[in-house]
Amino acid sequence: MLSNIIEIIILSIVQGISEFLPISSSAHLNIVQVIFEFNSNSLMIDVSLHLGSLLAIIFYFRRELLDLKNNQKLLSLVIIGSIPLVIAGYIISTTGIINLFEDNLKVIAWTTLIFGIILYLADKSKFDKKISSNLNLKTILYIGLFQILALIPGVSRAGITITAARLFRFNRFDSSKISFLLAIPAIAGASVLQLKNAVGQNFEFNYLILISITLSFLFSYFTVKFFLEYINKFSLNVFVIYRIFISIILFIIIYN
Repeated sequence: MLSNIIEIIILSIVQGISEFLPISSSAHLNIVQVIFEFNSNSLMIDVSLHLGSLLAIIFYFRRELLDLKNNQKLLSLVIIGSIPLVIAGYIISTTGIINLFEDNLKVIAWTTLIFGIILYLADKSKFDKKISSNLNLKTILYIGLFQILALIPGVSRAGITITAARLFRFNRFDSSKISFLLAIPAIAGASVLQLKNAVGQNFEFNYLILISITLSFLFSYFTVKFFLEYINKFSLNVFVIYRIFISIILFIIIYN
């Protein structure tokens, strides 16, 4: 019982911190589960972890989300930008293609490295486009198409959407905000698919699920708050360096 609680706490912390940073939450959850051979992993725990992150991002942006009723253009763009990921996610989930990537440390190692370098290149220049004046249908569709790559562990949904927004010359803060707004339908859609798969299993709401939702919510909320404050002052280089470091560690584990 105690070991299960410890595992859930670790998974919740990993999910909460990595979901909204450009370092890939799916990769970190896979790494932790594979290396430490956790026994507490289940579909309902996955749903709970993502639910905590979803509630955190909704709560953090609650005022902006309420204001969307007065900003139909932005609401429409967020919905349209989410369509490519929803379609692709449904296809690879129902066909079982997603199973080819799960628990594959080689895939995670290479995507962590490659897309970390791409993030660095995209973040090098000083761009100043803003959501309020420069986000349009064409741009959000391209960013939405980039987001499909996040279905591969190690790419990072936050990382690829920020990278895409930076490539389209948005400043770091607005690039991050685009990523966070797209995160809401993305996480919600993933949770619905996971919940659909879990319905056929015998499960009950227990203390482990409650702990995972609560801790994931708390760590996700403070990560978003920290990241937006950080990104106003600094570049994304620290995350690039971190990704390279993680990939090197994984290469050593895999090929040693």
